[in-house]
Amino acid sequence: MLNSPLAERIRPQNLNDYLSQNHLIGEKGTLRQHILNGTIPSLILWGPPGTGKTTLANIIAQESKRPFYTLSAINSGVKDVREVIDKAKNSGGLFTAKNPILFIDEIHRFSKSQQDSLLAAVEKGWVTLIGATTENPSFEVIPALLSRCQVYVLDAFAKADLEELLHRAIKVDEVLSNKDITLAETEALLRISGGDARKLLNIFELVINSQPLGPIVITNELVFEQVQSNPARYDKTGEQHYDIISAFIKSIRGSDPNASVYWLARMIEGGEDLKFIARRMLILASEDIGNANPTALIMANNAFQAVSTIGYPESRIILSQCAIYLATSIKSNASYLAIGQAQQIVKQTGDLPVPLGLRNAPTKLMKELGYGQEYKYAHDHPGNFAQYDFLPKEISKTKFFEPGNNPREQAQREFLEKRWKDHYDYKPNKG
Repeated sequence: MLNSPLAERIRPQNLNDYLSQNHLIGEKGTLRQHILNGTIPSLILWGPPGTGKTTLANIIAQESKRPFYTLSAINSGVKDVREVIDKAKNSGGLFTAKNPILFIDEIHRFSKSQQDSLLAAVEKGWVTLIGATTENPSFEVIPALLSRCQVYVLDAFAKADLEELLHRAIKVDEVLSNKDITLAETEALLRISGGDARKLLNIFELVINSQPLGPIVITNELVFEQVQSNPARYDKTGEQHYDIISAFIKSIRGSDPNASVYWLARMIEGGEDLKFIARRMLILASEDIGNANPTALIMANNAFQAVSTIGYPESRIILSQCAIYLATSIKSNASYLAIGQAQQIVKQTGDLPVPLGLRNAPTKLMKELGYGQEYKYAHDHPGNFAQYDFLPKEISKTKFFEPGNNPREQAQREFLEKRWKDHYDYKPNKG
C-alpha cells in the first residue's frame, strides 16, 4: 500500500468521504438516493479525467454489497465480456438483491460489437452495468445500449474541492502525515492539474518526493521548477474536439476576432486537422454570413484550398486571416433559414406536382398536354422579368427567403419588392 500512488492511497471508500459531485451524491443527489435504496440502474458516468468515476463505481458496489466485476475497454475483447457476464450470471441473477455490477472503464473505447455483447446482459438483468467515459456518450455509446442506461454527468472539481483534497492528503495519508508539509500556495498545482484530481495528487506527490528531509513549503515557484510543462489537454477525436470547434464557430458568429483566434490557437496547438478547421469556416461563411457579404465564401474557399496546399506552420497564418475576416464580417443567416423552411415544407407536403408551365416538353404528346405552354420566358419581357407562379399551387405565395437587415440584403429586398409586390410581402423593414 505504501508503494501505491497517493491518489490510490487516499481513494474514498464511502459516500461521506467522496468530494464534489453534490448534484449526484449530495444529501439530495439523485444517484445517492438510488445507492441508499439499493435501486441502482445501469448507468454511464460521463466526466473529465480525474473526477472520481472509478471511485464512485467502487463505492456503489461497496454500499450495495453486490458482486463487483471490472473490465478495461483498452485490453478487453468480446470474449472477456462474455466470460465476465457468465460469472456474473452464476453469482447473482434476475430478481435478486445481489445483482452483480459490471464496471467498464473507458467504455467509449469499446467497438460496436463489444457494446452489442452487453445488451442481453443489461436488458435481462444479469448485470447492472456501470460504464465510465470521458467522451460524450451520445457519440461513443451505441443507441441500443445508451437507451438502457441512465447517464450521470460528473463535473470537473472546483478550486475549493481540489484544495480540500490537498489538505486531506496531508492529514490522512500514512506517508504524507509523517512529513512537515506547509501548503503555502496552490495556484500552480491547480493550474497544471486542470481540474483533474488524480493528476493533482500525482504532481503533489512528485513535488514532495523531490525535496530533502525536513520541512517542505509548497510554493508556486517550487511546483513550476519540478513540473517542466503543461501541454494543453486536447483530444482531437473526443469531447474537447467538439467543444472547442463549437467555441471557435460561435466566436466567429458572434463577431469576436480575439476569441476566434484564441480558440483557433487551442486547436492548432492541440494538433487538430487544419483542413477540418478550414472546412468549418467554409460552412460558416455561407451559413452565418451568406449574401450579406458573398466575398466571405470566396475567402473561406480560397483559405481551404491554400491550407490544402501549404503545410504547417505557414498555414496557421492563412487560417488566422480567414477567421478574423469572417469574425469582422457582417452576418446573416437568411439563406440558411430559407433552405431549412423549404425542406420542412417538402417534408410536410410531399411530392407536389410541378406546375404544367414549368415542365419540360421534349415530346409532341407532352406539348399537347400543355407542358411548358404557360411559361413566360423572362428575357422576352421588359426588365428581363415576368411575374409567374413558380411554386406548386398548394403552397402558392409561400415565402421562404427573408432578407437580413444589412445593406446587401436590403438591396435584395428592394429588388424583390419591385418585382413581387403583388405576390410576396417584401415591404421594407421598419426601423
